[in-house]
Amino acid sequence: MKLQEAVDSLYRIAVVEGKATSTKRLDGLAQFCISELARRGLDGAATEAKLPGGGREKSWDVAWSMDDKPRLAISLKSLLKNLGGTVPNRVDDLMGEVTNVQMYSPEIVTGYVMLFNVAEDSYSHAHQSTWSDLLKRRISRLSNRRPPSWSIGMIEASLFVEVDFSEGPRLVSGEADATAFFDRLVADVRRRNPVLERAP
Repeated sequence: MKLQEAVDSLYRIAVVEGKATSTKRLDGLAQFCISELARRGLDGAATEAKLPGGGREKSWDVAWSMDDKPRLAISLKSLLKNLGGTVPNRVDDLMGEVTNVQMYSPEIVTGYVMLFNVAEDSYSHAHQSTWSDLLKRRISRLSNRRPPSWSIGMIEASLFVEVDFSEGPRLVSGEADATAFFDRLVADVRRRNPVLERAP
C-alpha cells in the first residue's frame, strides 16, 4: 500500500460516494501504516485496536503489541471541510487521546497522522494564519516526546499530509515526510523494548 493509494481510497469514500463520516474512510491509510511498520520489522500491527487507558479503554486506528502489551499506537485523522470549525478541536482531541493511553502506559510510543484538504484552506484573521499552518504549528509543539521528559499529552511523531480534493485525489505533500515519521516511531519502539534489538 502506497500513500497515494490511501489518499485515493479516502477520496473515493468521502467524496465520490459522499460518505465523509464513514468509519471506513481511513482504512486505506491504516493499511499504509501497517505496511510501513512491517517494512521496518514491526509485523502484525492491528487496526481498531482497543487499548487500555487511565480513564477508559479506547480504540486506536493502528496499534502494535508485543507479549500482549501495546507498544505503539497511531491515531489517524482527516480534515476535509469546515476547517474553521474543526481545527481548534483537533489539538484538544489529540491531547485527550494520548493522555488517556499514556496514563496507563507511559512508555507507549504514539504517532499522529493528519490528512488535510488544502482546497478548503483559508486565512483566519483571529489567528493571523491559515488553518493549515495553525494546525501544523500546534501539532508540532506537541510532537517529539522523548525521555527523560515524558510529558503526558505529547506524541513521539506526527505526519501532516496535504491533499487537494478540488479536482480529484491529488497528494500535495507529506510523502517524503512519511519515511522520517515511521523511522522515528519504530526507532523509539526498539529503544524502549531492548528485547527487539537482541532479536535475530
